[in-house]
Amino acid sequence: MPIDSHAHLEMEEFDSDRDEVLGRAAAAGLSAIITVGTTIPDCRKVAALAGLYPQVYAAVGIHPHEVNGIDAGTYDALRGFAQQEKVIAIGEIGLDFFYDLATREVQLRRFAEQLDLAIELDLPVIIHDREAHAETLRILQQRKGRLRGVLHCFSGDAAMARECLALGFYLSVAGPVTYRKADQLRAVAREIPIERLLIETDAPYLAPQPWRGKRNEPAHVVETARCLAEIRGMAAGELERLTEENTRRLFGLGPHHSA
Repeated sequence: MPIDSHAHLEMEEFDSDRDEVLGRAAAAGLSAIITVGTTIPDCRKVAALAGLYPQVYAAVGIHPHEVNGIDAGTYDALRGFAQQEKVIAIGEIGLDFFYDLATREVQLRRFAEQLDLAIELDLPVIIHDREAHAETLRILQQRKGRLRGVLHCFSGDAAMARECLALGFYLSVAGPVTYRKADQLRAVAREIPIERLLIETDAPYLAPQPWRGKRNEPAHVVETARCLAEIRGMAAGELERLTEENTRRLFGLGPHHSA
């Protein structure tokens, strides 16, 4: 039973049919979904959704696009959310040097602060890294042995993958692995040790090829699993089982018990 290790169910794109989206996820066999906050208001929503739906867990953090809004109360708010039983990670945090919606200096400082918050709270991290591979690695290496987590929607090359794995991190693969021109990503995904691989949708973004350009949703993670299984030469069900185990191990979700 696969897990969508990274979605944004709190976003307004799901406000009109969230129950139906979750129903389709259940019909597709998903055992859990991690919905990931990016601002304080959205973190409040993800925590509420985790409390409302048994299959939903939450992560809380401030996305690099949003770090200009961090103030004196932000980290206290994150600490408060983290006290809830089904808030299981700090994220989505990281660096985005593609859009640069905050200055790089501010992004670097806020990323480091949120990593240190995760260390304080003994929670795994969910990391966003876009066009900032060297800087992301440097900050993580400074905290080697004190962090655990995942680089979501991994977009680095094989060398970066090896560096992240050496630091003990997991790597998560999303819908772009199914795109026709994503040969480099498929080559990297083929080599990720199966015990460190996660799958995700990043819904509502990055829909796999059959739905490309449309709203993504957690049920579509099975298409990413199918593609990964094909390029790795294994059965899709086996890949789903192993990535589910990995996700549960990383985030401390415990075993799944079917009804």
